[in-house]
Amino acid sequence: MPPNPTNNTIRKLIAGEDPYPEVLSAIDADFLQYTIDVFKRIIRAKLNKKSVTADWYKEEFLLSHSFSNAEMDTISPSNSDQIVLDTTLKHYDVLCDAFNDLDMKDMGMTFTVKFRGVSFSLGLNESLILFNMLAVRRSTLQNRIWSETKKEIEKPLMTALCALFKVPKKYYDQRNLSETERKSDFYLFDDTGKDYPCDVKLIGKDNPEIADAGFACGGRVLIADKLSEMNKQQMDKDSILWVELQTEDGYKRFEEVLKTLSIPYEPFTGDLQDTLDKILSVILSDDVQGSGTPTE
Repeated sequence: MPPNPTNNTIRKLIAGEDPYPEVLSAIDADFLQYTIDVFKRIIRAKLNKKSVTADWYKEEFLLSHSFSNAEMDTISPSNSDQIVLDTTLKHYDVLCDAFNDLDMKDMGMTFTVKFRGVSFSLGLNESLILFNMLAVRRSTLQNRIWSETKKEIEKPLMTALCALFKVPKKYYDQRNLSETERKSDFYLFDDTGKDYPCDVKLIGKDNPEIADAGFACGGRVLIADKLSEMNKQQMDKDSILWVELQTEDGYKRFEEVLKTLSIPYEPFTGDLQDTLDKILSVILSDDVQGSGTPTE
C-alpha cells in the first residue's frame, strides 16, 4: 500500500507550500509495485512461451479483472464493474487499432529486460504493449490518488484551521449534520445555529482558472490551495468568503472568515509547525469530535 500523504499534505497546505510532492510519493510507491507485478507476469508468460501481444494484455489484465477495476476506478465510485470493464476494453480496442496501423515488419528492434536475474527480450510490438500499460497506469494512478487525497483531507484540513484559531468545538461540530448539509465538505455554525457551507478545492498543478465552474456550488466559504485573480473577483462579487492557502501566511485569512461570520476565535500567534504537530496528532487519530479544541 502507498504511504498515506494526508498528514504532510495538510501541513504543507496550511504552511503555504505545494503539497503535490507528498501525493507524488504515494503515486510512485503504487506505480513501482504495479511495475514489479507487470514484470512478474511477463516473465511467467515468456517462460510459458507466450508472446506479450495485445490479446495477452486483454486476457491477463482486462478479462481477469486484475487490472481493470484498479485502473478505471477514477470514472466514478458509483459505476458498476461492467461499466468499468467496458470502458477499459474500449481502450484496448483503440490500442489494437493503433498497432494495426504501424508497419513494424522490418524494424528489427528488441527490448531486453533483466529482472531479478532473469533476462527476457521483447519485440517492438511487445515493448509498445508494455510501455502503454505502464503509461496508462501512471496516468490513472495520478488522477485517482490525487482525487482520493483531496477527499481525505477536506474534513481534517478544515478542523485543523478551526483548531489553529481555537474555535470552540460547537461552532464546527460535524456530528449531527442533516442529509442536506452533508452535500458540502464542511460546515461552520454561528451562535444562532445557522450553518455556513464550506468547500475545499485543491487544484494541484492545474491552472486555477479551470476551477471556476466548481465555485458555483452554493457554499459560503471556499478554502483552496491556489486561486486566480478572476476567481477572487468573482467570489467577492458573489459574497463568497475565500482563503488561498498557497501564499505567504495565506491561512491567516481564515481569521477574516471567522470574524465575518461572527464565530468566536483567538488570533494565532504561536509557532505554526509545532502547533500543527499537536493538532494533527489528535485530528488524524479519529478523535476529532471529542469535547474541547485539539490544542487544548
